[in-house]
Amino acid sequence: VFSPGFQVAPETKAVMKWMRSIPFVLSASLHGGELVVTYPYDYSRHPMEEKEFSPTPDEKMFKMLAKAYADAHPVISDRSEHRCGGNFVKRGGIINGAEWYSFTGGMADFNYLHTNCFEVTVEVGCEKFPLEEELFTIWHENRDALLNYMEMVHRGIKGIVSDKFGNPIKNARISVRGIQHDITTGN
Repeated sequence: VFSPGFQVAPETKAVMKWMRSIPFVLSASLHGGELVVTYPYDYSRHPMEEKEFSPTPDEKMFKMLAKAYADAHPVISDRSEHRCGGNFVKRGGIINGAEWYSFTGGMADFNYLHTNCFEVTVEVGCEKFPLEEELFTIWHENRDALLNYMEMVHRGIKGIVSDKFGNPIKNARISVRGIQHDITTGN
């Protein structure tokens, strides 16, 4: 996920360690500067391609997660053409990250490749650095979308992998036929 020579900041290393130690399954990164929800991969499979659709094996799930947020956001789901720089109305307010712009070292790609966590990136507003007086409005525009997104944690398969005595099995590999991306059980 990181290009050669890429320096990982201490706070990023700490989050990476945290993500590996606790079995998170869903997260979101909040950014400013646009109104869209992006999902992995953020880094193009072909590094020279800056806007190339780069789906994960879990493309359908990521689209569903991104739509859960976008559809519950009053501005992202608004069909108006008058918005920030990019126009994501025709896409339903979501896009594959690398198709928008490719970059290396993103947490969403790291989480997908190295943990069991599915992460989307939410661009919460047009301003990259909103003023303090704008934060209350931004919070209210995103509150219900965040709650709707968090409820998605209950989608999919759940259970306990145990041995014949009922003891949980740590780090058991779980494969789903047709999806080339395994996950492992937690503690």
